[in-house]
Amino acid sequence: MRRITDRLVFRLIVSHILVLVIAVGVTALLSRSLAGSFFEDHLRDMGQDQMMGGMSSVMSDELSRGFDDSFNRALTIAMIVSGIAAVGASGFAATRLVRPIERVRRATRRLASGFYSERVPVPVETELAALAHDVNSLGAALEEVEERRVRLVAEVAHELRTPLTTIQGYMEALLDGVLQPGDEIYAATAREAARLQRVAMDLSLLSRAEENRLDLNVGPLDLEVVAAEAASRLRPQFDGNGVDLIISPGENLRIQGDSDRLAQVFTNVVGNALTHTSRGGTVQVTSSRIGVLGQIRVTDTGRGIPQDQLELIFERFYRIDREAPGGTGIGLTIARRIVRLHGGNISAESAGEGRGSTFLIAVPLDSADGRPIRDES
Repeated sequence: MRRITDRLVFRLIVSHILVLVIAVGVTALLSRSLAGSFFEDHLRDMGQDQMMGGMSSVMSDELSRGFDDSFNRALTIAMIVSGIAAVGASGFAATRLVRPIERVRRATRRLASGFYSERVPVPVETELAALAHDVNSLGAALEEVEERRVRLVAEVAHELRTPLTTIQGYMEALLDGVLQPGDEIYAATAREAARLQRVAMDLSLLSRAEENRLDLNVGPLDLEVVAAEAASRLRPQFDGNGVDLIISPGENLRIQGDSDRLAQVFTNVVGNALTHTSRGGTVQVTSSRIGVLGQIRVTDTGRGIPQDQLELIFERFYRIDREAPGGTGIGLTIARRIVRLHGGNISAESAGEGRGSTFLIAVPLDSADGRPIRDES
């Protein structure tokens, strides 16, 4: 790398010197030609003004030679001084240019080696500063991706560890004779195995969704009907937990989408609301048209969400209370991804802990002829 930098500095200096030589050469030729002509004309004018009939040829030749010698010496000194100045100026300019480039190259090599915290000092030159900012932005993005990757591995390990430990405990207890085989043991083992299977299926679904490889069977449907049917299927669970489920009728919300995937979204969101709402509470599902969007609101009177966690709940494996009952912690992540694949978005609102929460699922509506509605405003 040092040799490449040295070659670049050498090329810059040589290019500056070459430009100087050409400029000085052209200047010398023009100056020598024009100055000599002007000087000879001046001598002739002086000779014509003499009362004696003109200046002697000897004196004229001496003056011409003196002028030539003086001009050549001045030109030589000027070329030497200009050459020294050009070398100094080009060396300074090359150094100012090469140092930031060398820092960028060093930083990119470290980024490629996995040192994602590497950053480049921002130079004063505007163009080089833009390059340094881009490299620093790349480093920050890579660092964030690496942190998410490490966190994901740790979270997956945590989710798998609990059911595996439980199954291992049951098996060891059965082998040691501490527990006797029975329906209760088999059922508990089956539940933990089903939990492992659910984690694996959710991870597979999330991976395909984030890589845009999730197949969608898109067709015309009513978003309000899909949401109402998904919520109605959960009514027995609401009744068993003593939580009221209110499905408010609304206007038709025609969209182009995958009914099964969207039903999965509403099942997850409504089920999540049930999980975090205590007995005697209420979960309400309403639909409305907001401009070119069809919106489903799922509002509960549950434990609420802290303001600083309204976005975090959509991250993989994030749960406000890990001790609370629930799924794998990636249901909302999958739900948001599915909605975004439909061109919409899902967000959460809450007045704070203990004051309930509202999930908003918005998807673009369709026009009467089946094409997506465009905002004409």
